[in-house]
Amino acid sequence: MGKRGLTLPVWVAAAAQAATKALLGHQFDSDQSLSQPGSEDVLVVPVTSAATLSGGKKALAISHCDPGLGLDITRDLEIWVCVEWLTADQCADAWLKVLPGVGVGTKGADGPACLSGFARQLLELNLRPLIQDQSGLQLEIVLPNGTELAARTSNAAFGVVDGLALIGTQAEVQTSASPDQLQKALEELRQCCGDSNFQGALTLVIGENGMDLAHQLGLACQPVIKAGNWLGPLLVAAAESGVVQLLLMGYHGKLIKLAGGIFHTHHHLADARLEVLTALAVRQDLPMELIQPLSECKSIEDALCWLELQSPDYADQLWRSMAQVVENQGANYVARYGSWSISIGAALFDRSRYLRWAGPMGRAQLAALNISLQG
Repeated sequence: MGKRGLTLPVWVAAAAQAATKALLGHQFDSDQSLSQPGSEDVLVVPVTSAATLSGGKKALAISHCDPGLGLDITRDLEIWVCVEWLTADQCADAWLKVLPGVGVGTKGADGPACLSGFARQLLELNLRPLIQDQSGLQLEIVLPNGTELAARTSNAAFGVVDGLALIGTQAEVQTSASPDQLQKALEELRQCCGDSNFQGALTLVIGENGMDLAHQLGLACQPVIKAGNWLGPLLVAAAESGVVQLLLMGYHGKLIKLAGGIFHTHHHLADARLEVLTALAVRQDLPMELIQPLSECKSIEDALCWLELQSPDYADQLWRSMAQVVENQGANYVARYGSWSISIGAALFDRSRYLRWAGPMGRAQLAALNISLQG
């Protein structure tokens, strides 16, 4: 597997392929060879076991996720994939149906499995040649510990409920905290800014889900770059490259770190989110009877929900001030390294994927793009 490791969709596809082969009566092979969309490279991915069930009408295979050397909650995650044949009537609209089992995130309550385009392509590419004359295939994916692990992620901020999302966009893991991820973002930044059509405006988002939401909101009318967790160096590089209007768009539970002067946002390197929130509440002169319980909440989202129940006005005041402090901290960070003419705006969305707060610069930039705050 190498140092990078493989993303969750790859381990799901390997188990799905092993289960399908078992359903076809093939001898079990612990190493599954997977083709990749858009690549001639073949991945050899280990699976733990595969066997038929219900008298050969179904088959189950198990794999264990290995994300490589980086810190990742999916390490050793057990993956079950159960497959069975579909009749011609059952697969009239699609030959491959994916059911979200226990621990697999869905797009809203009772919605479909949260599956990226890459994940579905990987399944289709490797399963279609196997089933040949069979009408179709149904996969039920189960992640026994998925629901528990999902509670430690920001999945719910992007509308994913009940488990982990299978949203990888490539086979190899690219850790957002790694220097490789920073280098990739820097190269994309320089390419965007060097384009003859570049107008000086740019949006930075954190992660794949932030990128998806930016496109939904219409921010793709200007270049949008996924920053990962390396926001500080990218802010400086943007200023050096001629960006004059930069919008930072992200989940409030992530961007609050910038309000505390933390410009590498990976949770393994720094947190202090509730401490920053408490300091902002003191600065905004919130009543002490609100500040103490606020500081004892388990997460930023819990703190927001609690404060909105106590006082919607204080909650809105506090989170708008957070966005403004993010803008100020961003400007101060860039000013440490040089003098450039760059306006840094901040826009924050909540767990329900509503873009709700922005600093003064962020509001002006959103207005120029005809994008309104929600909620």
